[in-house]
Amino acid sequence: MNSILDKLNLQDVNSGVCTGPDGWLKSNANPIISYNPTNGEPIAAVVPATPETVDQVVNAAQAAFYTWREAPAPRRGLVVRDLGNALRELAEPLGELVTLEMGKIRAEGLGEVQEMIDICDFAVGLSRQLYGLTMHSERPGHRMYEQWHPLGPIGVITAFNFPVAVWSWNAAIAAACGDTVVWKPSELCPLTAVAVQHISNRVMADYGLTGIFNLTVGDGAIGQMLTADRRLPLISFTGSIRVGRMVGQAVASRFGRSILELGGNNAIIVAPDANLELATRGVLFGAVGTAGQRCTSTRRLIVHKTVAEGLSKRLVNAYKQVPLGDPLAEGTLMGPLVTKDAVASMANALKQAIHEGGQLLTGGQPRPDLGPQFVEPAIVKMPAQTDIVKEETFAPILYLMEYEAFDEAMQMHNDVPQGLSSAIFTDSMQTAEAFLAAAGSDCGIANVNIGTSGAEIGGAFGGEKETGGGRESGSDAWKAYMRRQTNTINWSKELPLAQGLKFGES
Repeated sequence: MNSILDKLNLQDVNSGVCTGPDGWLKSNANPIISYNPTNGEPIAAVVPATPETVDQVVNAAQAAFYTWREAPAPRRGLVVRDLGNALRELAEPLGELVTLEMGKIRAEGLGEVQEMIDICDFAVGLSRQLYGLTMHSERPGHRMYEQWHPLGPIGVITAFNFPVAVWSWNAAIAAACGDTVVWKPSELCPLTAVAVQHISNRVMADYGLTGIFNLTVGDGAIGQMLTADRRLPLISFTGSIRVGRMVGQAVASRFGRSILELGGNNAIIVAPDANLELATRGVLFGAVGTAGQRCTSTRRLIVHKTVAEGLSKRLVNAYKQVPLGDPLAEGTLMGPLVTKDAVASMANALKQAIHEGGQLLTGGQPRPDLGPQFVEPAIVKMPAQTDIVKEETFAPILYLMEYEAFDEAMQMHNDVPQGLSSAIFTDSMQTAEAFLAAAGSDCGIANVNIGTSGAEIGGAFGGEKETGGGRESGSDAWKAYMRRQTNTINWSKELPLAQGLKFGES
């Protein structure tokens, strides 16, 4: 553990974890203890922000924005490029710190850092492609076009399950767009945030910059401060639907913008002609990966009745072979849940599922022999899509249900409040296209013959309904971080009006 912290320059995390124009700010707040979910032991104490230091940080981000927005976008891209290169240099210890503090297995921790590097590469190219449209004016001698300008300092509030990657989705794109960033990470994972801030500080210093990337560690009260702050025209929030609803309302009340990445209750439909070996692998990673603590984790399995028995046997066999244990150890496929509360939430959900007619096919037992927050991944066969199935439990529970007709499967699939990720396994082009059509999946992500988890950064990430409607990462998600301006230039010597209006004439 100490070698990981040393490589990431985390010896001084007690000195205060807000960054301002002069680097790290001092704070007299009570420390936040970062715990290792694998064994429940403390890793380090991190001093959080105070209301006064948060104000200093936002002021610094606002001041930096006024000069940063004037830098040509390709030059901004060079800073993001070097941020990506700095992450490459420290990818292994940073990925291992993600595993140490959050509990996902080492391969996933390293993969999360690679995702940061990838989005930096994407943003570098984006810095030369912040395009607008030109439109033909109805007035002679006029030219009309649109352009995009930087929006302002961006507030980014992230969750524990992807403690660094989601920040990078926002920060790399926002920086290329000319915005500065104020980040409030989950209080469950403050060390990874401090490590990333150290890296960001070094890159900024190389260019003589401050205030582009900023950090405020703290609890929900710090998040509420950022949400209410009129100096932050956009808040990007990742977290629960309950808190996201409050964030959206608070930001809208001051006419700000929000990007909301909230809950997911993701389903895979398995058609009668599906490749069951492929489906088994896709379901297994989607449901067990990150111990079921991804917003894109597979939580519902809707299987045609003719293949349900065969697929359930394959999955039960696969689940019994999943190695549980230290997520830093080679060969481990599932680590712990992040907190004891998460363990209790899983137990309560399983109890409710059994009460609603469910049959536990495998798993669900706590594993105190491995650590206080280890559980066996569970499969529960449900007679119908009951109330507990429609809820998102952030744990490795997979609900298995059967269907007969495709329309029945789609109705069941869409009949939940969330709408993030979805998938179907089928060898039928007609079935696949029906799933992707307007009357098919109502989710922001819809896949064919791959699982619900593991989205690439090239596509816009986000979902519909109570998932919040936000989009981050690739495609044209960059537009959320900029303001659109329509421009009309009259190069004639006349002053014609639109719609042929003749002002002052009868």
